Amino acid sequence: MNLTIQSARQYLVTLCCAASIAMLGTGCAPQVRVVKGGGIDVGEQSSLTSLVPAAELEHASHLQYDQMLEQAGKKKILVKGKDPRLLRLNRIAKRIIPFSARINPRAREWKWEVNLFKSKQLNAFCMPGGKIAFYTGIIDRLKLTDNEIAIIMGHEIAHALREHARSRIAKSRLTEIGTSVGGAVLGALTGNAQAANMVQTGAQIGGKLLTLRFSRNDESEADVVGLDLAARAGYDPRAGVTLWRKMTAASKGAPPTWLSTHPAGKNRIAEIEKYLPAVMPLYHKAKTKQRHRK
Repeated sequence: MNLTIQSARQYLVTLCCAASIAMLGTGCAPQVRVVKGGGIDVGEQSSLTSLVPAAELEHASHLQYDQMLEQAGKKKILVKGKDPRLLRLNRIAKRIIPFSARINPRAREWKWEVNLFKSKQLNAFCMPGGKIAFYTGIIDRLKLTDNEIAIIMGHEIAHALREHARSRIAKSRLTEIGTSVGGAVLGALTGNAQAANMVQTGAQIGGKLLTLRFSRNDESEADVVGLDLAARAGYDPRAGVTLWRKMTAASKGAPPTWLSTHPAGKNRIAEIEKYLPAVMPLYHKAKTKQRHRK
């Protein structure tokens, strides 16, 4: 290989990496600001969310959620009626949802819904538009308290409110575009299709790692926002610590944090403990109001 081709390859690899970083953002942890009087603010949403129309994403999410409910009904795994676990979820959601518009004003227009699925999985989620789902496994296997359920629900609602799905889809699209263009340009300059394929494959792997990194940051942001939501609703944010101790014990053999979309349990507990002083005043204030209403 002559020096000109090697230089071109190095230049294009550097250019593609720089372009990816510029398009996808720095991937830094959420910038958390403690609000005077208690509470937290994680700043503006990613500018990439504007690349994916919210209405279209929410419509698609609603369709997918409805299909999930239909399939669950056919398989008889959808929990209905006066099941105590479902009643608990609805009661907790009813207290948390009123505080959602503070994070995302459009949440006032969402048609919130909570459903429970029979499954041993330790899982829960909230789709764009306020469609919440819990699996019985996470409630039963971890023997969750109401406070711990509120921490999970606040976390999942935070993902929807911060519109992480929109930014992830945008990042994925930009990564795919950058990968295709970079490989094609390198192949044209060097005349070496194998070299182009190597760079394209490397860029794809790098794109996945970037996506994982961003996903971990989304998880960290959701943890912080979820603590705020739960505390405002009168649920003890210290339950985040007990929750993740349970999750850590139940998730032995999980991949290391740098290859996971979820931060490791110990890291998560440390972050929660870091922000407890900012959200505990909200919890105490909410509990005082609740006592006065009785």
